[in-house]
Amino acid sequence: MEKVLIVDDAAFMRLSLRTLLETNGYQVVGEAENGTMAIRRYIEYKPDIVTMDITMPGCTGIEALKEILKIDPKANVIMISAMGQERLVRDSIIAGAQSFIVKPYNEEPVLKTIKQIVEREIIV
Repeated sequence: MEKVLIVDDAAFMRLSLRTLLETNGYQVVGEAENGTMAIRRYIEYKPDIVTMDITMPGCTGIEALKEILKIDPKANVIMISAMGQERLVRDSIIAGAQSFIVKPYNEEPVLKTIKQIVEREIIV
């Protein structure tokens, strides 16, 4: 069972993702409300996959992505962005994100994206 860390400053988004992922067989090992906590939780929980909001107060998702990749260059991070943030999505992919999901999202694209990453990577 793949371990997932959910990072979003909106509690309802974290709850929504947690419910979706746990219902579909993923283990949510932790949550973080900003980039700084995401880095700490990544070190603590060593998740297989991270879902990361881009726009958060303080340390942004892109900044956290860069730090996580310094810690673990093989980290699987999926960025989540609201419509209209195409530049930030592009910047996150350039920084090393595996993929991105646009908010508001439907369940199927989220599960498909995670499945593609899981199948592409051998997660230990």
